Amino acid sequence: MKNFILVFSFLILVISACRKDEIIDDNPNIQLQFSTDSILFDTIFTNSGSTSRVLKIFNYNKNSIIISDIHLKGGSSSAFKININGVASSAISNLKIRGNDSVYVFVKAFIDPNNINSPFIVEDEISITMNGNLEKIPLQAYGQNAIYLNGATINTNTTFTKDKPYIIYNYAIVNQNVTLQINPGAKLFFHKGATLFVSGSLKANGTFADSITFSSDRLERIYDDEPGQWGGIHILRPSFDNQINYAAIKNALVGIRVDSLSNNANPKLLLSNSIVKNHEVAGLLGYTASVIGLNNLFYNCGQFLVIGLYGGNYAFYQNTLANYNFNFPRKTPSVFFSDNLNDNTTITKGLSTIFINNIIYGSLTRELEFDKKGTGLFITDFQNNLIRTDIQTLGNSNIYNQDPLFINTRKENYKLPANSVAVGKGKDLTTNSYFNSYLSKDLEQNNRIFPSVLGCYEK
Repeated sequence: MKNFILVFSFLILVISACRKDEIIDDNPNIQLQFSTDSILFDTIFTNSGSTSRVLKIFNYNKNSIIISDIHLKGGSSSAFKININGVASSAISNLKIRGNDSVYVFVKAFIDPNNINSPFIVEDEISITMNGNLEKIPLQAYGQNAIYLNGATINTNTTFTKDKPYIIYNYAIVNQNVTLQINPGAKLFFHKGATLFVSGSLKANGTFADSITFSSDRLERIYDDEPGQWGGIHILRPSFDNQINYAAIKNALVGIRVDSLSNNANPKLLLSNSIVKNHEVAGLLGYTASVIGLNNLFYNCGQFLVIGLYGGNYAFYQNTLANYNFNFPRKTPSVFFSDNLNDNTTITKGLSTIFINNIIYGSLTRELEFDKKGTGLFITDFQNNLIRTDIQTLGNSNIYNQDPLFINTRKENYKLPANSVAVGKGKDLTTNSYFNSYLSKDLEQNNRIFPSVLGCYEK
């Protein structure tokens, strides 16, 4: 009998508590709280959905309330889609929120294409009615029409313009004896894992005022500095006469890969006035490659800024190579060259490296390293560079292990103050064959005066 009374009393308490929780408060003075007063999406390409944004609705009152109506003003035709506590619908009625509880509203944007080239604004709002009171949460997204390439083969000479961005899925390949011309201001965005293969010729010639972009198709701010989002630019063995001038190449697995020596008197790749940053493995990877680099800024790659394997010919003038790796650890030097593959002493090729007026610096004590296994050509012509390394046999004109005093590496400002040891230490390059076209001005079009400042910035 005593046990029965205890059980009965417990049930009465539970039922009483449930009834208390179920009190619905219809007081019009009750106010909901929201995690944000508006939702803004970054640029979204048409035919591509956005990531989700979250709106949290709080009921800080002790009793439950009923949201009589929550809906998208644009209804089912809205460019936005909502999911409320797991229910995907443009409108829901009689949504209960218990006292001191909350609900989640997930919002995505899906924008249909139109004939507008420039970014355009898409708007809507979430309307929320509770106890006769109406709340509105504005929604806004920037839409951008685009040209989509999915596993595309470019078989004829083609020009990419800046009118609309190009979105590459899986890959695009420039076939042999075909030229892809990329005009100033053009933007190429790559979906996860996508790669641009070049068997013909790539002529990406931007300008200081209108540079070319190679990047991921995820434009949300959280992806700004995320490496490894796409494959990179892969210049294949048959390719020739590739030029990249005034471009930003960022956030790939390998920014640029070059697979062989040139098959004519020109370099396989002439890379100039460009920014190569935040790549997971390397900014530039060469296999017996022929590369000339002029006035470039390389920084913050997961393993190497520049790596040349199995020999090749590399000439770099007035480049800044800085590797501080704030977002990922690194144990490899920023710049590495070898005459072999995988430490094999029987598989070697001749190597020639010419570095003049560059800065090679970073967070490690050895940011430059060579690996020689063969008995053939192995040229290391380093003049008037600032280098962080324990190899100090590259010549007395180089500056070893002195901090260049970059203005702010965390804010990606690799310019130098007037008191930097790199100021006024550059070798005169006025007789260099690339001087008039590429080296007479720095990365920001300032006149280069000799003895120049080392690196890509004159002042």
